[in-house]
Amino acid sequence: MLLISLTISAGAQVNAKEISKSIFFGGGSYFIDDEQAEGLAHWLDSIPNLLDKYQVQIISHTDNIGGRRYNQWLSKMRSQMVFDLLVKKDIPEKIIHIRDWGLENPVYSNDSYSGLRLNRRVDVVLHPIVF
Repeated sequence: MLLISLTISAGAQVNAKEISKSIFFGGGSYFIDDEQAEGLAHWLDSIPNLLDKYQVQIISHTDNIGGRRYNQWLSKMRSQMVFDLLVKKDIPEKIIHIRDWGLENPVYSNDSYSGLRLNRRVDVVLHPIVF
């Protein structure tokens, strides 16, 4: 099942908006399927003046299955895969910032299958550059 999330939330500044998109992974995997890679590319292409207006943050998460070390490694592998896709889309490395949470700071409960699936993700967050 393919899950894609797109959220827009108000930022700290007036008229500043943070935009995000999530890429979801199978358990123990850091493989990004073609459909999600294409979805990310189309999403990036749909944002006018992306390079002039936003900093990019990659925030990687895992579920709590496996040890802390394993999940930290898996989180880094997932963020690296997304980073590589962004660089291929000509997003400059200098505006990409990575935060690998691993199994720390889950957004969803790991007590259900649904929560486990939703925690296996990388969020690509565009933060507006405020001048």
